[in-house]
Amino acid sequence: MIIQEIQVYRLSISMEPFVIATGTMDYAQNTFIKIITDSEHYGVGECSAFPMIVGETQNTCLALAQDFAKIWKGKNALDIEDRLAELHLYIAGNSTIKSAFDMALYDLAAKVSGLPLYKYLGGVKKDIVTDITIGIASPVEMASKAQKLKEGGAFALKVKLGKKPQEDIARIRAIRQAVGFDILIRIDANQGWSYEEALEALQGLEPFKIQFCEQPMRTYNDVLLPELRSQTIVPIMADESVYSHHDAERLCKADACDYINIKFSKSSGIHEALKIQAVAAEYNIPCMIGGMLESRLALAAKVHFAYAAPNVKFYDLDTCMVGHLEDPVIGGIQYNGYSIQISDDIGIGADIRQEFLDNCESWVI
Repeated sequence: MIIQEIQVYRLSISMEPFVIATGTMDYAQNTFIKIITDSEHYGVGECSAFPMIVGETQNTCLALAQDFAKIWKGKNALDIEDRLAELHLYIAGNSTIKSAFDMALYDLAAKVSGLPLYKYLGGVKKDIVTDITIGIASPVEMASKAQKLKEGGAFALKVKLGKKPQEDIARIRAIRQAVGFDILIRIDANQGWSYEEALEALQGLEPFKIQFCEQPMRTYNDVLLPELRSQTIVPIMADESVYSHHDAERLCKADACDYINIKFSKSSGIHEALKIQAVAAEYNIPCMIGGMLESRLALAAKVHFAYAAPNVKFYDLDTCMVGHLEDPVIGGIQYNGYSIQISDDIGIGADIRQEFLDNCESWVI
């Protein structure tokens, strides 16, 4: 199956401003690619740039996508490992845009096999319920939003923190006062604390029944994670500290985390994500599948992955629910409240409406 053409689109999705410890996003900085082959099938992939986390912007993704397309043109789309190796040989890092190309290859391979992607990967369907994220604001604002989400049937709240410890403690105290203790609360500091701040914050948050804390410190403080774990009862989930299965092995061996958050934008896509969850399973470290600000297309791919990844136990698949003001997706992930389903259409089972793409800046290689 020879790649004849690759289309690259600037998939900007307007959204309400979303605040985390490291910055504010005003729109989803996404990239969409479509791989056209000499067969009846084409593959689609999407990634979402989050500059303050992964170090890529929409523009860097678009520039590299054009380079990647030139490398792949005329080659066999079904040789997935060879194609991905070419991208890694061409440039280090840049895992976000690589994940869109990875996704498109897997979409194609599953379509050629006549299977939904999860079946192509050897997975089976399971019940998935996502949490819902609350961005950083004042304690009163966050408590009010938490109460509304609980009243709307939320299963778990993922609360963004990572500012001054006492202010963050006040945020969670206000939320617990508003929602009580019968709803799960997960927190995500997005590397916002120093070791001393993380210790102060987590010990101060212990009375509030926190399920886990994602990425309390910068990755250069990974060596301090084992000591932090010994000083608090709040479980630690590694996020930005784990880009590859090598990172997972390093942290697991060091007893540095209780859980690992897998994101395609960090792992370069499905191929490496499967390796991460497998390594974590060897150490009895459950994983979560999360994301940046992807549309329902990339989210559908994540559900397929989760069905095929038995060590993925937690689900943070709300990225299109946290302020997207447009929905350009055909098919894709479907929500029944916070419960998630996907169809059994072949491949990922999702695409972007052509009329939306017609208004996007695009390149054809």
